[in-house]
Amino acid sequence: MLRTALRQATRTVSAMTRLSLSTNVAATSSIRLLRPVCSQLQIQTASPNVVPSRSYADKQVLTRKTVHDRILLVMKLYDKISPEKVKMESHFVNDLGLDSLDHVELIMAFEDEFGFEIPDGDAEKLMTPQAVFQYICDREDVYE
Repeated sequence: MLRTALRQATRTVSAMTRLSLSTNVAATSSIRLLRPVCSQLQIQTASPNVVPSRSYADKQVLTRKTVHDRILLVMKLYDKISPEKVKMESHFVNDLGLDSLDHVELIMAFEDEFGFEIPDGDAEKLMTPQAVFQYICDREDVYE
C-alpha cells in the first residue's frame, strides 16, 4: 500500500513538473494533489500503553570466557579471514594475511563489540587475538 501510494505521488509530481505552469501554481497544485495520497498513508504511532523508560543498568559483566568467545566471533565474522584459520595465537599479518587497513578495521570491530576506544598507539601493538584478549582483560573489569 505504501509503495502504491508513493508511486502515485511521484507520478503526480512528475506530471506537474512537466507542465509549463508558473512555480507558484505548480507548487500549490502539487500540494493539493498530494493531499489525498498522503491521507491514504496511515502512519502507525506508538501504542498509548507503551511508556518510554530509561535504563540505568551497567554494562554487561564480562568473564574471560565471554571475552574470548566474542573476540573469536568478531574475527570469524570478518569477511577477509577464513574461519578455519582463526586461533588465539594467529598473527594478523603473518598467519591471516591481513594488511594494515584490515588490521585497523578489525581493531574498530573490537571497539564496536566491546564499547570502548582503543588508542592508536595501543592498537599498533595488538597483532594477535591473544594480545587483544589481554588488552581487553586489563582495560575492562573482567572476572574469572
